[in-house]
Amino acid sequence: MKKSVFVKKHQNVPWFERLMAILVTVNYGLILFNLSYTHWRDYYFRYIPTLTQIYDPFKGIEPHQETEKYLETVEQLKTTVVETSLNSAETEEILANLRSQSEEMINENPFAIAEKSGTLERIKNRMRDRIENKNNSAKQSFNIFWSPSYLQAKGYDREIQWFEKNIRPLIATNYYRTLGENGEFTRTFWKIDLPFIIIFFLEFLARTYFISRRYPKVTWFDAMLWRWYDVFLFLPFWRLLRIIPVALRLNQVNFISLEYIRIQVTRGFVAGIARELTEAVVIEVLEQVQREIRKGDVVKRFFVNQNKQYLDINNINEMEAIANHLIQTIIYHVIPKLEPDIEALLRYNIEQVMQQSPVIQQFKNIPGLQQIPEQIQETIITELSKLATEGPQNAYETVKTAMADPVGTKLTNQLVKNFSKVLGEELQKEQGLAEIQTLLIDFLEEFKINYIQQVDESNFEQVLAQLHEQRRLTETE
Repeated sequence: MKKSVFVKKHQNVPWFERLMAILVTVNYGLILFNLSYTHWRDYYFRYIPTLTQIYDPFKGIEPHQETEKYLETVEQLKTTVVETSLNSAETEEILANLRSQSEEMINENPFAIAEKSGTLERIKNRMRDRIENKNNSAKQSFNIFWSPSYLQAKGYDREIQWFEKNIRPLIATNYYRTLGENGEFTRTFWKIDLPFIIIFFLEFLARTYFISRRYPKVTWFDAMLWRWYDVFLFLPFWRLLRIIPVALRLNQVNFISLEYIRIQVTRGFVAGIARELTEAVVIEVLEQVQREIRKGDVVKRFFVNQNKQYLDINNINEMEAIANHLIQTIIYHVIPKLEPDIEALLRYNIEQVMQQSPVIQQFKNIPGLQQIPEQIQETIITELSKLATEGPQNAYETVKTAMADPVGTKLTNQLVKNFSKVLGEELQKEQGLAEIQTLLIDFLEEFKINYIQQVDESNFEQVLAQLHEQRRLTETE
């Protein structure tokens, strides 16, 4: 489900915060408008001409003399034709002037300074298409169009209407931009931005001052660092970076929510460093453990208990206590519950040994002794003992064979499965589990105190070098 950046405005937010959020948003909107103005000026000129009249001076935009003169000459032609006629001497003079101005317009390209050379190409292409002779150059096409014979043959009113609809709007969009002493276009947007900058600067000083007064341990400079992103609001350059305080303020007043964006950015950041950080931490811990093992303190603590400098928080050898607890649990609680499984496995193995014993087989061949009486049990035990003492290899092979057949395997697996189940149940009992947990926690605490050391800068550099070498070996493999 797509998450929206808008949230419900149910929290009480001070009106001043809302007002400032709206103000910074308006300011940033003006910045974007200023940056895109020249690109969209043709649209504004056609549909919102009043806007261009107001804003052109802030961009140093003025009407271009040559193209304005060209359009004024066309207006003179229209007036002269009405007052005199298309074939009068005054009309011919104006048409000759238009032919000359058209040639100058193509040669000098007055559209270049406004970076609108593409507009001139569109004008030339449309004129060539209108003359219906693509072999003619643009100059020839204009000369034909502004001739009495062509206008009379095609119809003066019809051709002038076509020019007003298709050529005049393109020429009218051209303009001239004044240059400053630095050789760049005139830009006076600062006149619009200055009042906002003053408001934002005063608000920054007041806000940070009150923060420092509210928190005694925070200095005024610390408060300024706290609100570092507001600095972009009153910088006269890098204005696009004001999007940072704009977004944060809109989020603070709950006009938008940046939580989803924050999660995505955090996820990407964590994904980028998680592997390297995790590997570095693991390598450092293993390095410390290896150093302690080489020193012998860990082994002595676990097995010899001769480390006098070891800090013991409870005077208990946790590993010994855990091992003793496991042994006591197995002997007194697990094995008694597994007695049926153990008896079944032993009985099966004894039967297998008896079947392979020559003495027992001889008794079975004697008539009347197919059912072995109780008195012969001692003989069977003696025979088994003899096999174990005089022929251990034969006894081992016999037991091995019995364990390898399907029945022996099934009984063994059942014994192991039940052993794991019963051991788990016994260890999970509240008293035993709590004891093991306490011992493990104490052991880890002692291990942390005695063996885990802080990473200094030089050691961390060694860790990074080892991590780099490990990755290199992994890649070569």
